[in-house]
Amino acid sequence: MNLRNRSIPDTSASMEEEEVLLVQEEEEEEERGVGRKEEKKGVAGDERNIAVLLFLYILQGIPLGLAAAIPLILTNKNVSYKQQAEFSFAFWPFSVKLLWAPLVDSLYLSSFGRRKTWLVPVQYLIGLTMFVLSLKVEDYLGETPNVTILTGMFFFLNFLAATQDIAVDGWALTMLQRHNVGYASTCNSVGQTAGYFMGYVFFMALESYGMVTLPGFLQFWAVVFLITTTLVAVLKSEAREQEEEEELGVVQTYRLLLDILKLSVMPTTIAMLLTCKVGFAAADAVTGLKLVEAGVPKDKLAMLAIPMMPLQIVLPWVISRYTAGPRPMDVWRMAIPARLVLCLAMAGLVWVTPSFQLADSSFPLHYYVLVVAVYALYQVTLYTMFVSVMAFFARVSDPAVGGTYMTLLNTVTNLGGNWPSTLALWGVDPLTTKLCVGGNSTSSCSSPTSLASCVEGGGECTTQVDGYYTEAAVCFLLGSLWLGLWGWRTISRLQDAPDSAWVVVKHKEKQ
Repeated sequence: MNLRNRSIPDTSASMEEEEVLLVQEEEEEEERGVGRKEEKKGVAGDERNIAVLLFLYILQGIPLGLAAAIPLILTNKNVSYKQQAEFSFAFWPFSVKLLWAPLVDSLYLSSFGRRKTWLVPVQYLIGLTMFVLSLKVEDYLGETPNVTILTGMFFFLNFLAATQDIAVDGWALTMLQRHNVGYASTCNSVGQTAGYFMGYVFFMALESYGMVTLPGFLQFWAVVFLITTTLVAVLKSEAREQEEEEELGVVQTYRLLLDILKLSVMPTTIAMLLTCKVGFAAADAVTGLKLVEAGVPKDKLAMLAIPMMPLQIVLPWVISRYTAGPRPMDVWRMAIPARLVLCLAMAGLVWVTPSFQLADSSFPLHYYVLVVAVYALYQVTLYTMFVSVMAFFARVSDPAVGGTYMTLLNTVTNLGGNWPSTLALWGVDPLTTKLCVGGNSTSSCSSPTSLASCVEGGGECTTQVDGYYTEAAVCFLLGSLWLGLWGWRTISRLQDAPDSAWVVVKHKEKQ
């Protein structure tokens, strides 16, 4: 029931690494006596810049939140899980943005601004795309939803949001004074979370009470994007920051990525990151949709993200105390068995949900307390793994190329969560067995055609085997085998690898 983390990728880790490098550079300059003018202490002079960054990250979270709401709406339209799997591709751009990130960082119009060259047209396109989508979205979500077009539209929106993320991340590190650069990751985390909340939780709540429609919501944010982008283009200058930024060409960046991939430890690391979340796929991708299918109102399910927010803020700070040492992945692998067990607990939650439903189809308060409790425990294991792997990335990344190194590892990590989720959604229908009981015959009614024949013949289509529970069991088995037969030892080997194994030697030689 991954209500939030599936669609919001983490970009703060790579930003924090670059912030450290910037601060270290400034300290070295001061030690050498290199003349930098004395800057103000605290946020003085950067108040407006922080506000601009925060708002840009809020805008970035809006399309992500809206994309997260669509699967719940589609579930109420009785679309198949294969179609849900198709729509899950809309979440992929943040997992592959490294493919075009060097272009965004290296190609620009100096007269307009390095980051504004991409930020302004991309945000205009987001606004225009939202407006165009608002005109037809009700048709796409009609009696027979056009999932293919919805997937294409939201994929394009998330592609634009990912491109905006690349531009804003780069601008954030130079827009602020050096001693304030730490606020960049705070703006990222707070802003993107707030935007996601408004696009997902806030929208679902207002829509459930008839206070707003999806077309109206899209049109409102389309106007916001167009107006605010114009203000940024006209009023926000980039001249000072551009002078401070170091040039790195497109070819250089791609060569650097290739050098990182050639490291002896990298194939094993990538294999681990791409396969470690297979055991959690059913719980992350399907549980929330199954709860809606079982009758839990989609707006109530979205609202459950609210009590999780304080937990999501506090947990990283608490967990970081145990991942600060030389072996942060020990904590990571110890969290895997607990998370696998909680995946089964979430499947059990779906199983017992119908027994809690009242005569008026509502659910009592103690049921929602149970859901929050199970989800909160799951979040503890999820964030334990997240903080641990980020600490590991920070430890092994070559400081000489820290930003690119961390971005590569983060991209692979995101992709390692997306492909199992898509596969899990696709596999529910083939693993489900439905029979037509009563009427003229007893036969399969899994396809739309056979279902229609069953109903016309006076029968009732009943689920004999729910593919979700089969998937939950298979994922638990695969996750356990992965950890016991390969993962545990592989993680130890990677942590025991010498620091020199992670250094990009060719890059240093070129320097």
